[in-house]
Amino acid sequence: MRKLILALGAMAAVCCLSFIGLAQAQTPPVTFSVYPVPGTLTASAKTQISFRGGDPATLGTITVKGSKSGTHAGTLKPHSDGLGASFVPTKPFTANEKVTVTTDDQIVGTAAGDYSFSIGESTGRKNRPVEGAMVGNGTVQGFKTRRDLAPPSLTVTTNKPGTAPGLIFLAPKGGRGQDGPMIVDNSGKLIWFKPMEGKLAADFRVQTYNGQPVLTWWEGVLYGGDGDGVGQILDSSYTPIAQVHAGNGYSFDIHEFTITPQNTALVIAYERDKRDLRKWGGRKDARVVDNIIQEIDLKTGLVLFEWHSFGNVSPADSYTPPPKENGFEWEYFHANAVTIDTDGNFLVSGRNVSTIYKINRATGKIMWRLGGKHSDFKLGKGVRFDYQHNIRRQADGTLTLFDNSAAPPTKKASRAITIRLDEQAKTATLVNAFTHPDKLLSSSQGNNERLPNGDEFVGWGSQRYFTEFSPTGEVLFDGHLAKGNDNYRAFRYEWSGRPTTPPKAIASTKSGSITATVSWNGATGVARWELLAGADANTLAPIGSANRAGFETSITAKSTAAVVALRAYDAAGNVLGTSPAITPTRA
Repeated sequence: MRKLILALGAMAAVCCLSFIGLAQAQTPPVTFSVYPVPGTLTASAKTQISFRGGDPATLGTITVKGSKSGTHAGTLKPHSDGLGASFVPTKPFTANEKVTVTTDDQIVGTAAGDYSFSIGESTGRKNRPVEGAMVGNGTVQGFKTRRDLAPPSLTVTTNKPGTAPGLIFLAPKGGRGQDGPMIVDNSGKLIWFKPMEGKLAADFRVQTYNGQPVLTWWEGVLYGGDGDGVGQILDSSYTPIAQVHAGNGYSFDIHEFTITPQNTALVIAYERDKRDLRKWGGRKDARVVDNIIQEIDLKTGLVLFEWHSFGNVSPADSYTPPPKENGFEWEYFHANAVTIDTDGNFLVSGRNVSTIYKINRATGKIMWRLGGKHSDFKLGKGVRFDYQHNIRRQADGTLTLFDNSAAPPTKKASRAITIRLDEQAKTATLVNAFTHPDKLLSSSQGNNERLPNGDEFVGWGSQRYFTEFSPTGEVLFDGHLAKGNDNYRAFRYEWSGRPTTPPKAIASTKSGSITATVSWNGATGVARWELLAGADANTLAPIGSANRAGFETSITAKSTAAVVALRAYDAAGNVLGTSPAITPTRA
């Protein structure tokens, strides 16, 4: 058995980790990628040092030393896929110090098995201007059976044949009523809603985790244009099964929560660092907002990849000027989307630089830029986009994104666009561009999703609308939330939900008849409700039925029974669940 020995400085303190089954012979050196990448300027004081690219047992001796804090002891924790490990120091580093890491193996981007990075001087948030909510007092939904639920109202104006199968996933916020993740059908009727208490939700969708469909969303609080929160994962019974945090002491931001086929999560963090920004027209005592892209191992919570905007993208590339007021920070980049490209590298959207970046996974270096002040591609007619969101690579090789073209406005309407890149000739060609019939201009947020049948489902962000286009641009579906609300991203997915909680029913009796109303928050398969009545809970028998009419269904039948209950059936006649027996009240 070979033991991995971590050299921990002058006192020769040692931490030994055993790896079972390793060959006795000397293992050839392996080239590892490291995160933070060599030369990072603003690493967290709580950073781990992640090695990726091979068996962690080959790392040999690792020495970690801060220029101010000295040598750091720590634990080497293997990643769940066996392709690396993270050195987790037992104490934090010190602001503005240089950290040197030495190993026995080769490090990507260095001449030997050592490299260095710098720790930033992080600082708390300062107040920043916040975009105003839409004016108007929107209406709120109310339910007899669930008085604890008060989501904003929703209106469907177009619902043509030919839409893709599935339900609509939203997370309204900012208006009257409760914020929270919401599922509705094509008629706009509620399927499921979870109210937030002192928080809000965003990026609500169906993803795959451990081979099973799950519900996911970001949950937290907003500070201007970014947030502090966590990622939530729920199974098909709406039971929480995992909570995801950003790594290295950072806060999980609202803009991205994507689970990959490898059971990793792509997340974004926003960190404020004290920097002298006079070189770019800012103040000496300024705060720069550094955007951090991370890939997190969901099983261990360890960081598998980390990239920083500051030090890789110049603030001079921003279309947002530096603030002159004392205390304000410069959010020059504003990362709002990240996805893994087909070759394993990353695509990152920077809103305030109006640019899409391809980032090399191994080195953290920019491979190309699309758009902005230094595009590596010649933009064809109609390709230019500004202040964009939601970059995604499609199966046919095209790129889709939401072109806000707003705040400040550069076009008369926002667009959902598809672009074809020739990465050899470095040309970008517009494939299609869809605008809302009302020419909506979204100052923030927004997304477009390519559906399995080729349709495009578009969320208009700050404009509160959501639309499904056919491949030729015909509007097949259109709806909107009540005034005052907005919605970060909108999606359509097929989803089957079966809550563990029973249906909720109320009933009243009058003139020899019983009227009962029932709901089952989150149940997707209910086709029909049956009203049961009897002298007690053990003698219930059917007295009436009705097809599901929406979130709530009411049934009236002649009866003077002492107790009633409601039973749910699917379209095939199978029993899905039954409410507790209740005593009708006198109307």
